Amino acid sequence: MSMAVVALVTSCTAQAAGGGGASPSTTGAPPSSSSAPAPTTPTTEPAGTPTTDDKPSSTPSSSPTSAQPAAKVLMKDGDESEKVRELQARLRQVGYFDRAPTGFYGTMTAGAVKAFQKKRELPQTGSVDETTWQRLVGMTHKPTAAELKPSTTNKLDTPDPRCMTGRVLCISKESRTLAWMIDGKVVSSMDVRFGSENTPTREGTFQVNSKSRNHVSTIYHTPMPFAMFFSGGQAVHYSSDFAARGYNGASHGCVNVRDRGKIATLFDQVKVGDKVVVHW
Repeated sequence: MSMAVVALVTSCTAQAAGGGGASPSTTGAPPSSSSAPAPTTPTTEPAGTPTTDDKPSSTPSSSPTSAQPAAKVLMKDGDESEKVRELQARLRQVGYFDRAPTGFYGTMTAGAVKAFQKKRELPQTGSVDETTWQRLVGMTHKPTAAELKPSTTNKLDTPDPRCMTGRVLCISKESRTLAWMIDGKVVSSMDVRFGSENTPTREGTFQVNSKSRNHVSTIYHTPMPFAMFFSGGQAVHYSSDFAARGYNGASHGCVNVRDRGKIATLFDQVKVGDKVVVHW
């Protein structure tokens, strides 16, 4: 089945440029009026002697005071690194990050950091400074490899009770995941995408009634590799569009998988007659 039309939005970030102001001229003849007191005239002030009203202009824009906050920031919006991945994994351990670590510091990570800072009564900058980092490290453990790079981008949902016995494709619309389970244990898991509002994926308990490794939709004439049909024309299958576009699109009712390797392995393990549960 083919995918719905995808709207691709490109966002740009503009950097604001700052300019310095011109200094007042110190040339020209002195004031002819005797009412202008000489001691307060900038041109007669000895170098290095501050007056009572020149403090703001006496601090250069590149002073250590203004540079200190930037120097103390360890991670911030726009960064991408394994350290950011660790940050996200640690935030997930304490309930502030609800998806798999990506290694990219975006708006969701900044929001999670800000929420963590608010709870600890720290300055809510959304960036990670030394104090924020040490507080988080003290509350968490070093993330495992599975925590840093879990099997799904989305966090697995609690299995539906119908998934706890037998061989089951347990599919959650809430977490947008598929868990291949045998006798209540998760064998493998993967991200999935569903039908649109106009072509929804059916919910309920079904079974795999047929399989087609190199299937092509007879309605939309598009490839549906590793198709496992469970309700009429609806099937679990690999989607190159899902792999390329993510959740910006939708299926015509099928359960799309974007990891070709995982669904290829799953296809070989699932048998006709195995249970399929689609739930919220």
